[in-house]
Amino acid sequence: MSALRLVMARHGQTAANAGHVLDTRPPGAPLNEQGQAQAAALAGRLAADPVSAVYASVAIRTQQTAAPVAAAHGLDVQVAEGVHEVFCGELEGRSGRAALERFMAVYNAWWTGDLDARLPGGESAHDVRDRFLPTLDRILDGARGDVVLVSHGAAIRLAAAALLGDTAETRFLPNTGLVVLRPENGGWALEHWDGARPVAGDVTAGGTPG
Repeated sequence: MSALRLVMARHGQTAANAGHVLDTRPPGAPLNEQGQAQAAALAGRLAADPVSAVYASVAIRTQQTAAPVAAAHGLDVQVAEGVHEVFCGELEGRSGRAALERFMAVYNAWWTGDLDARLPGGESAHDVRDRFLPTLDRILDGARGDVVLVSHGAAIRLAAAALLGDTAETRFLPNTGLVVLRPENGGWALEHWDGARPVAGDVTAGGTPG
């Protein structure tokens, strides 16, 4: 088995994603037709890689995305607690510019170093890391090859920033986009990051959390 890599994938598209609805409370929305096609494409993308384990969050959409990836390698999807999406609190289930701007104000504060910024009635960046990172430690302990974790855009971005160091540049992650990390010198190094910068002024450019 080859050396360890952590492959974090965002789930495929849901109707909530397509409608810019803040959907963060598990079990959440299932994949829509496009999301199912994205999950199949992700399985094809990873089919030749040395995948040794496939994990997903407690959300339906991550497990549905992980299923074809695991099947391509003769594996089962293992559900991992603690790696679900940032909880939006009072904004849960809302859409429209006012709600999205309120979310983005907190989301953008995290990338300027204010990890204590908190969504109204929801989580801070510290809250997410405090549950996400110990789960990563557990699933990576003794692992070899590619460990695939299907999770959520904002949560993956926060975890990756913590592993790489908060001075590292991070990006929005599209549906079924990948962040690939490898151990290096006692820490982690970035091998690959799908995605692009959001368009200035467009609160929906990077998609909604979930």
